[in-house]
Amino acid sequence: MSIGTGEPASLRLFVTGTDTGVGKTLAACALLHRLRTRGLRALGMKPVAAGVQPSPDGPINPDVVALYQASSFRAPLNEVNPYSFEPAIAPHIAAAAAGVRIELDRIVQAFIALRQRADSIVVEGVGGFLVPLNDREDAGDMAVALNLPVVLVVGMRLGCLNHALLTQQAIVARSLRLAGWIANSIDPKMARFEENLQALRQRIAAPLLGVMPYRAGPDPASFELALPPDS
Repeated sequence: MSIGTGEPASLRLFVTGTDTGVGKTLAACALLHRLRTRGLRALGMKPVAAGVQPSPDGPINPDVVALYQASSFRAPLNEVNPYSFEPAIAPHIAAAAAGVRIELDRIVQAFIALRQRADSIVVEGVGGFLVPLNDREDAGDMAVALNLPVVLVVGMRLGCLNHALLTQQAIVARSLRLAGWIANSIDPKMARFEENLQALRQRIAAPLLGVMPYRAGPDPASFELALPPDS
């Protein structure tokens, strides 16, 4: 099931990454803060999450908590996070262990419900772009079903050039628009950072929306990110 473009798609973004742990949540929250500064009612969505922590409202994924905090208001949890699994493992494995199949239709319906509530939605993917969701579909298929432009978060560390360029190819192969990319300094000791950044700027066919410097305990609102063109 796919959805139409409707209102400007640039106000609805799908955030993916070169791998897990590269800062998708941090980037998604920073984008939400940027959207809110434009006076927009912005919501974060994490369709599939693995790994939970205790909370007053029961077990919840920490990425979902961060998106809640960065959003303009708190939408229903079953819309923000349709699928949540306790173990922090690959989502298709976690789903199988729970006796659940991740269905894209359910995710699309949750997104449509959120679309009625907000001007802008930032959807955070799970893992890397091609992480399996079930026996047939992966996170890239989720972006296709939602029909959203993609923002790629590159975890700046040794090996990021190959990971970033392969991910760009995968995004383009799904006929999705790569709306922009973000360089996240996850390794403070990375050698030749600027040279690697320049190599990516020359090879990624989308604008660099910002560089997030390494910070211990970073505040998403502190990062200056641009929004993709035409947004």
